[in-house]
Amino acid sequence: MGVVRLANPLKAGDLLVASRQIDEGVFYESVIYLIDVALDGALGVIVNQPCSPGTLRRQLPGWVHLATPPQDLFLGGPVSPSGAICLARVQRSSEEPPGWRRVHGLIGLLHLDTPTELVEGAFTDVRIFAGYAEWGPEQLEAELIRGDWIRAIAHPEDVFSSEPHGLWRAVLRRQNGSAAMLATATDTPAFN
Repeated sequence: MGVVRLANPLKAGDLLVASRQIDEGVFYESVIYLIDVALDGALGVIVNQPCSPGTLRRQLPGWVHLATPPQDLFLGGPVSPSGAICLARVQRSSEEPPGWRRVHGLIGLLHLDTPTELVEGAFTDVRIFAGYAEWGPEQLEAELIRGDWIRAIAHPEDVFSSEPHGLWRAVLRRQNGSAAMLATATDTPAFN
C-alpha cells in the first residue's frame, strides 16, 4: 500500500463527523475532536456521547462542580475506557495554567492530578472523557478518503456543547453541499 496523503493535512483541533457509512457501533453519528496528529497516527475524543447520568459523580466526584453542563463523564472512545482525558478551555490565550497543555487555540489537555482549587476560575469550560479514539499511521487518512468521515472546522462550543446529542446534525448543517444535506437525513433510508 502506498502512502496516503490528503491535500490539506489533518491537524490537532480538527473535527471529524461520522458519515452514514459508519452505520453502527461507538462511532455512529459521532463527532470527534482531534487532540494529536503525527506520523505515527492520530488521537481524538468523541465529544457528543455523554455516559449514563451520574457517572462523573461516581468516578471523579471532586470534578463535577468544575465540569461544563451536562456535568457528566463523556465516552471519549473505545481505547482505554477506564482511563480519563480532560479537555479545558482557558480564559485567555496568554496564560497557561498549571497542568494544562495547549491542543489548539484556547483548548488544551488538563491533567486530572491538578488540584481542583487551581482549576477553579482558570477555565471557562472543562469536560472529562472516558477513553479515546486512536488511529495508526495513515489509517485515518485512508478512512477520510474512503468517505467514512467528514472533516470540519471545530468551534470551541462543539467540544463543550450543552446539547451533545444534537451536535452531529448541528456540525453537519454548517458544512457545504452533501455534508449539509446529511444533517436532514433520517435513520430510515427510504424516507430520505
